[in-house]
Amino acid sequence: MRVIVRKELKELLTPQTMVPIVAMSFIFAALGGMMGGIGEALEEKPVVAVVDQDGSALSGLAVDYVELNSKVVYNGSSTDEAQQAIEDREGLAVIVVRQGFQGDILSNRTGTLEVRWNMRGAGIADSISTASVEVLLAGVDQQISAVLVGTTGINASIALAPTARNDTTVFKGRVMEGVSPSTVANMLSGQSIVVPMIIMMLVTMAGGMVISSMGMEKETKTLETLLTMPVKRTSIVAGKLLGAALVGLIMATVYMVGFGFYMNSFTVPGLDPADYDLTLSAADYALVGASLFLALLAGLAISMLLGTFAENFKAAQSLTFPVVMLAMIPMFMTMFLDFDTMPAAGQTLVFVIPFSHPMMAVRALMLDQYALVLAGIAYMAVFDVAIIWVVAHIFKTDRLLTGRKRMRRGAMGKGARALLGRQRGPGTPPEG
Repeated sequence: MRVIVRKELKELLTPQTMVPIVAMSFIFAALGGMMGGIGEALEEKPVVAVVDQDGSALSGLAVDYVELNSKVVYNGSSTDEAQQAIEDREGLAVIVVRQGFQGDILSNRTGTLEVRWNMRGAGIADSISTASVEVLLAGVDQQISAVLVGTTGINASIALAPTARNDTTVFKGRVMEGVSPSTVANMLSGQSIVVPMIIMMLVTMAGGMVISSMGMEKETKTLETLLTMPVKRTSIVAGKLLGAALVGLIMATVYMVGFGFYMNSFTVPGLDPADYDLTLSAADYALVGASLFLALLAGLAISMLLGTFAENFKAAQSLTFPVVMLAMIPMFMTMFLDFDTMPAAGQTLVFVIPFSHPMMAVRALMLDQYALVLAGIAYMAVFDVAIIWVVAHIFKTDRLLTGRKRMRRGAMGKGARALLGRQRGPGTPPEG
């Protein structure tokens, strides 16, 4: 039994099985660090500006509470100066106490707090950062409520909820009146969460098929037989890549059809994306399709490159992990952070990975960020050409047959000649 256990351990504890597990642990550690950073950001005081246009006792109570529980970069009477201070300091919101605030409350009407949000990103982490201001505003309401409870002539409903909010969100140049950042985040949640997940699954599924096919062809000696046939290696590479490209095109087309139905049926209660020009035109759909096709072609070419190192079908299964990793990293990063709010290192990493671009394309096109989408398409085209050239170069050598010999230009390698000789038999005369 000891020998059997040792044999199984030797077969299972290989670099192909251990490297993915170790890499996954690093991914989870990085995600844990990211979530920890979000928690630390929530514990920090939010950066806000305050404009008190009422100058009453209740408005002063509200301003004092805000100053005590936040970092106030402006406290004055000009909303324009407050907005400029928030933009310069990358703050979250301008809180305006309108004139007549105390008079409305004492007259049993809710006092209005106008909140002008400075929304920088639509990722999960970007949306979470606004929660600190929501907590701050809830605290203002509670402070005023504590003063009003028991006051003669104040209705119980006003004493318990004395303030009302009038939200305006500024998001990448768009001014959305009557809309809070949470509403905008809900409207874009499909582009922030659903789209990256679907693209990740498409890339990994297509890559897995190509790598498995290469491993199976090597195991059944189909690829070796094909390479020894009187067919140009460039024709073999072109045929495989064309087939892979057609698969990518079919997958991209099916995806775009389904995504079109999803976008047409996507609604947020009380909010029409068309009112804020957050919709896609026919040209935008074409750009998304082109970005997705090039990303899938990159995944298929990378998978074909990895498949050349697979000795059999079993080994090919472990080689799918690099493709999965390259798809998962941008999926998580684009889900949690907007490209504009990522650090420079994160932006570089996301841009370099080709699968990131279709994940960001829909949101970017909705916000008229055509430069990012077009730059991504151009980069993926260059990346695809480079990977295809590498694959074609490998197919022109004997590496697929011997693992090390390089074929001379215009001649068949020794490994290929030996294999062809065995197939012809000992009595068959050589060619030419």
